[in-house]
Amino acid sequence: MKHNLGVKEETKNKRMMIFSGSSSPELAQKIANNLGIKMGDVSRTHFKNGEIYVKFNESVRGADVFLIQTCSEPVNDHVMELLIMIDALKRASAAVINAVIPHYGYARQDKKSEGREPISARLFADLLMVAGIDRAILVDLHTATIQGFFDVPVDHVTAIPIISKYFDDKGVKDGVVVSPDVGGVKRASIFAKRLHLPLAILDKRRPAPNLAEIEHIVGEVEGKEVIIFDDMIDTGGTLFNAVDMLKRHGASKVYIGSTHAIFSGDALSRMEASEVDQIVILDTIPMRGTYNSKKIKVLSIAPLLAKTIKKVYYCKSVSELFKGENLV
Repeated sequence: MKHNLGVKEETKNKRMMIFSGSSSPELAQKIANNLGIKMGDVSRTHFKNGEIYVKFNESVRGADVFLIQTCSEPVNDHVMELLIMIDALKRASAAVINAVIPHYGYARQDKKSEGREPISARLFADLLMVAGIDRAILVDLHTATIQGFFDVPVDHVTAIPIISKYFDDKGVKDGVVVSPDVGGVKRASIFAKRLHLPLAILDKRRPAPNLAEIEHIVGEVEGKEVIIFDDMIDTGGTLFNAVDMLKRHGASKVYIGSTHAIFSGDALSRMEASEVDQIVILDTIPMRGTYNSKKIKVLSIAPLLAKTIKKVYYCKSVSELFKGENLV
């Protein structure tokens, strides 16, 4: 397969191939376009009982393969499809199998909070390695410690430069970045430093999964343009309650910046009913026509992932893409 990546003498015998799972073909195509190469041909179907069948329609022998699959709904189907595709590539003698997972599934189950609970984020990592990956490229993990669940190299990509540039270009004045909870302070702090803004923290308690209560605001938000920064929006209940609470405490405008827009259940209707001024998200999870609100701005992670893939392919430093403000 020909491509225009500027192949050097020492890598002229290498061959890059990009394939997509069924969860994110649009994003995969954008990445391929950014790299200037053609998407690989793969067939996917289901047996009558729901089992997944995959076949690669071109030779992958000796190739460096980048397999793009995000864990969007239905999550379990897409996880299983990813594992089956990895197994097929391994058995077809691909030289290197790189799993590019824009949204890593089960990331919130990264530790045992109570007895008799699973650590599903670790289980998913184990399944990927048993299936046969040589490397994982992941975007804004819920906790960075998930990288330690892998025994293969992991490149942890962050969308902070993309979202922070958007707000910088927007010209937010007299602003403050808010972390929605204590666990997200480090992430929000890096984001705040990129924008040279102060940081505030919401004191949140989570009595049950997908349920949270905000008790206090640590920091000054009155009269300021507030940017709540988090890794994901799921049901949105906590974030949109936070928006209304910040408005009641005198915030002039409230924006939300988030990498992964899951938007489960009635999240979209909650968003419309809230006082949020704008939500800025990435396309790590496919949009598919459900995001028609004027409140939502979608940015693409494709150029950044394309640069990351190119760095990995040529054995160059990925961290060079994120230098500055403690991003690496």
